[in-house]
Amino acid sequence: MTGRYEYLKSTPMPVPASLLSAWHFRSGAIHRLIPPWENIRVKREASPLVDGARAEIEIRKGPVKLELVAVHSDVVAGEQFVDEQLTGPFGSWRHRHRFIAEGEGSRLEDKIVYDPPFGILGRLGQRIFHGELDRQFAFRHARTREDLRRHAEFNERFGATRLRVGVTGASGLVGRQLCAFLSTGGHDVVRFVRGNPRGPSERSWNPLDAERGMTPESVEDLDVVVHLAVEGIADGRWNAVRKQRIRESRTIGTAAVARAIASARTKPRAFISASAIGYYGNRGDERVDERSAPGTGYLADVVTAWEDATVAARDAGVRTVHARVGVVLASAGGALARMRLPFLMGAGGPIGNGQQGMSWISLDDLVAGLVFLALNDSVRGAVNLVAPAAVPQRAFAKELGRVLGRPAFAPLPAFVVRALFGEMGQRLLLEGAFVRPSVLERERFRFAHPTLEAVLRLELGRLKPENATLGQQS
Repeated sequence: MTGRYEYLKSTPMPVPASLLSAWHFRSGAIHRLIPPWENIRVKREASPLVDGARAEIEIRKGPVKLELVAVHSDVVAGEQFVDEQLTGPFGSWRHRHRFIAEGEGSRLEDKIVYDPPFGILGRLGQRIFHGELDRQFAFRHARTREDLRRHAEFNERFGATRLRVGVTGASGLVGRQLCAFLSTGGHDVVRFVRGNPRGPSERSWNPLDAERGMTPESVEDLDVVVHLAVEGIADGRWNAVRKQRIRESRTIGTAAVARAIASARTKPRAFISASAIGYYGNRGDERVDERSAPGTGYLADVVTAWEDATVAARDAGVRTVHARVGVVLASAGGALARMRLPFLMGAGGPIGNGQQGMSWISLDDLVAGLVFLALNDSVRGAVNLVAPAAVPQRAFAKELGRVLGRPAFAPLPAFVVRALFGEMGQRLLLEGAFVRPSVLERERFRFAHPTLEAVLRLELGRLKPENATLGQQS
């Protein structure tokens, strides 16, 4: 078993070849294409994408860290480009991306000619590697197709508006993908960072200073500000100090952004401030939406204060949206990333009685929802960013087990949750609400992943491969 292998994946796309090519040539495309279940870090992006441009990525497989440097060649805007391994784990790797006109649409063709890594061992494991390529490119083509469809829909509805968007929390799970989605859609992105800016696309701010944390000048050239930067609520066991930090990370930083917007000579037209469905508290079987009253308890109090911190921008006449985010399903982080390993080991199942409401949203629908809110001038106030199919936690566990091909009946009793996680476990794992996205439904936002199966298959690499072939060259 010797020689190089050839892998080919070809998929029709819903836009002309020129738009398909433009999406790939824009900054951020590599971040949209990395499979979320892989531990891959982009150290250097090939931008602008021209002959000789290099991309550097770091790949971690368990304790093993691999570095890959690729150089681009045969770059023809609107038609194709090639990336070839300069240094890295493969014996060789040459990947040609082609954008082929096909009627009113186009076809994306990825052709890879390679020697597997690890010499003869890699060739002996070729079938396994082929399966991994199928998983990765099924995801890549599915996300590319959906992103292109989204941008086309937004352009048709709101006009081909090119926004200049400032984003706090740009390096987080949601922020990174939001920035990539915006830039591949042709929008300009400004990232607010806590350290020193590394270029004209970054600006500094201090989220712990409500009075002077962000300067009015730093938002005067922005159309929209999306504020995502907060401390993780599930990053550690709660105590009095941590609960105060959670609250302050939401209220102080939000007030800083709101004050800057209110004081700017030329104000952004919209302020999209992250919030959470914790606003509704623990509601049992009750169905709630944006018209519902707030719940009671710590989380509801924090979210209420968080939303109140936007008052300066709102009173200054800036359209302000409270994006109440549900449980974000993303294989790269958050709840799904924490659950994946226990479920793969057959240790997943209902938590407590399993009847608590789980109102979730796919990462891609969340990102698209934020852009939809930025573009849609008719929406202000609270908006629930959740899928329309909230489920009991028990049903979620069953569906996750089914997609992973594992049993999902190992219970996690309530007393164990309380013993391990204290109040955090009680509020985040044993309580919940069935939340409806009434505003998004009224505004005709299209969910790409309205069912659990759809998002779990995408995020966990369980899509069914289509139009992929593997051959061997002599």
